[in-house]
Amino acid sequence: MKHTLNKLFAQEYLSHKEAYTILTEIGTGKYSDIEIAAFVTTFRMRSISPTELGGFRAALLDLCTKVDLQGRITADLCGTGGDGKDTFNISTLASFIVAGTGNLVAKHGNYGVSSGCGSSNVLEYLGYKFTNNIDTIRKSIDQAGITVLHAPLFHPAMKYAAPARRTLGIKTFFNMLGPMINPAFPTYKITGVYNLETQRLYGFLYQDTEEHFSIIHSLDGYDEVSLTSDFKLITSQSEDILSPSYFGFEKLKQEQLHGGQTVESGAKIFMTILKGEGNTAQNNAVVANAALALQCIDSSKAIDICVEQAQNSLLSGKALKAFERLIEIN
Repeated sequence: MKHTLNKLFAQEYLSHKEAYTILTEIGTGKYSDIEIAAFVTTFRMRSISPTELGGFRAALLDLCTKVDLQGRITADLCGTGGDGKDTFNISTLASFIVAGTGNLVAKHGNYGVSSGCGSSNVLEYLGYKFTNNIDTIRKSIDQAGITVLHAPLFHPAMKYAAPARRTLGIKTFFNMLGPMINPAFPTYKITGVYNLETQRLYGFLYQDTEEHFSIIHSLDGYDEVSLTSDFKLITSQSEDILSPSYFGFEKLKQEQLHGGQTVESGAKIFMTILKGEGNTAQNNAVVANAALALQCIDSSKAIDICVEQAQNSLLSGKALKAFERLIEIN
């Protein structure tokens, strides 16, 4: 680690092999919390390179417990977190909406690090029991249309970095990696990122390795379509800057997306929206993100059709039914 830190402090970059090796060593418990904290904070002082991020990703995918879905075609809607916006759980709600349309979702998630209300916090509070039992996972997808893969159960290597991340309480490159290391290897990846630089990195890596993806960043700093500003969308086919009017929606204000101060209040907002009782702003935000996911899954569909399907899933109770069945199974 000392050699690596000295190299980083000298503003030098790691090769793919060096990045792969150091993260593999972190993931096998070779270093102390202090060494890990020093390592991750280095990347807050300079940009991470695509080569470094690719090496880190490869290491964690090699170390993870892989989920064999036996040919089931799934999508993952996941954000990096770390945007500091304290919204309600938009991508998680959008995941249930997508499941309610008949598409299969393998949702990768974790507890909040830079916020206290990650997808795992809310789902656990609402009664979801995390599991890595493959039969339960496959049953969830077959009967509820969705499974939730709680990252720590599939990435045991991450436990060695967890104490340093919790103590620091800031976004690190691990936030960047989260959506890229789904152990089920979903076919469709709909990823929200917290800044344009990260979006560029994702686009670079995904162009080489992924066939179907949508990478989203709202220009006022959200790691999802917030409808509070224009957003940049990079897909496997194009790169565009779009506005809320793309979905036929009005622009929102930041306070309309507030997610509550506690897991309890966040869960209350979550269920209010999932029951179809959210206000227009809340509904539009989750529908917009679900609609983009549906368009990623089937790029031939016009966005107005995707919006209509997402709205139907939410307001008809299909999204809620997917959630309730998931809780029953787990």
